[in-house]
Amino acid sequence: MAKLEIARTKKGLVNKTEGYFNAILTNIQLQRVQILKWLELPQFKQMKERAQRRLVLLLLMLVQVIKTVLVDADIRNSVMSGFFKPVTKITGLTDYLAGTTDLSQGLCDTDIPNLTVIESGKISPNPTALLQSKNFENLLATLRRYYDYVIVDCPPLGLVIDAAIIAQRCDAMVLIAEAGSVKRSSLKKVKEQLDQTGTPFLGVILNKYDIITEKYGEYGNYGNYGKKA
Repeated sequence: MAKLEIARTKKGLVNKTEGYFNAILTNIQLQRVQILKWLELPQFKQMKERAQRRLVLLLLMLVQVIKTVLVDADIRNSVMSGFFKPVTKITGLTDYLAGTTDLSQGLCDTDIPNLTVIESGKISPNPTALLQSKNFENLLATLRRYYDYVIVDCPPLGLVIDAAIIAQRCDAMVLIAEAGSVKRSSLKKVKEQLDQTGTPFLGVILNKYDIITEKYGEYGNYGNYGKKA
């Protein structure tokens, strides 16, 4: 099996948000989700931090000895290369979907126990057609049999139709949004669009929210919880 390693500079990201991602993981487990679609809003197309969130969730899963595979389906503009470096020659998702390689060549072992990664692969002239292909459907069906969790990273919502195509083949969705840059009305509109796919929506991960300065629900002043102002 091909081999990937997490970049040394990225290994210190886990502890910062462990409590929040544990709560998300609990929700996923309660919903009996196996194939999870990771969604983002168009505002994040330039943000490499989304790979950090993805990585943290995966690592927390692996602490519980859960066999997980991460599929990089953002085949137009992948950011995963900043977190993983190949140790051996690898192929990716587009190579498998185009029929130029088999699945075994695209599965990459990592230096994290129980984590397998399928990278996005070579740039394709027609990514939408690849995601609509029978090969993609067969891929997820196969991964479902061999892994406890399949996490599919998608392109940002609203830019291309790819995310909507992938949603039809997943058990649930999680949406990423940045505090201070996305209006509630926009989130509500996106939620309505997601509901039309028929895929269960687990919720929103609000990124870059400052609980100290915002004091949302007095959470930033947790020591005074329950006391009168």
